[in-house]
Amino acid sequence: MNSAIRKEPVTAYIGLGSNLDDPIEQVLTACGELKQLTESRLLACSSLYRSPPMGPADQPDYINAVAAVETYLEPHPLLAELQAIEQQHGRKRERRWGARTLDMDLLIYGDRVLSDATLTLPHPGLAERAFVLYPLQQIAQSLIVPGLGSVDSLVTRCPLNGLEKI
Repeated sequence: MNSAIRKEPVTAYIGLGSNLDDPIEQVLTACGELKQLTESRLLACSSLYRSPPMGPADQPDYINAVAAVETYLEPHPLLAELQAIEQQHGRKRERRWGARTLDMDLLIYGDRVLSDATLTLPHPGLAERAFVLYPLQQIAQSLIVPGLGSVDSLVTRCPLNGLEKI
């Protein structure tokens, strides 16, 4: 069996964000493209949310969402497929927290805790980012984030910071 493929499926949560080239369309299209992931199926995609940029303020607001997928892919091959979708949308990695056509982050992968040169699970900024937590709560209210606690409790400690559901 291919080492990139698991014997049992796992639920993974993916953060999506865009603030360039029709961000609403970028995020909606990317949610649809998650249906094409290898050995995976889309379970849910949250509503869209608008948030101010994190980092440099000289850029447009972001449109964000969170999706849930059931996958047989291991985390690194899943991340590679997400990065391929980003590339199809014209993603350029020019400056940290800079404007982008599409950003896809692997936020949570089942109960896996992992940290290596290319991937940290759960995503390291998850607990402080309203643009991740509020859409995540919408599709997985009872979820327990490994090492961090329930999504509900994380949301109660995270200010909106300008986040708006659209």
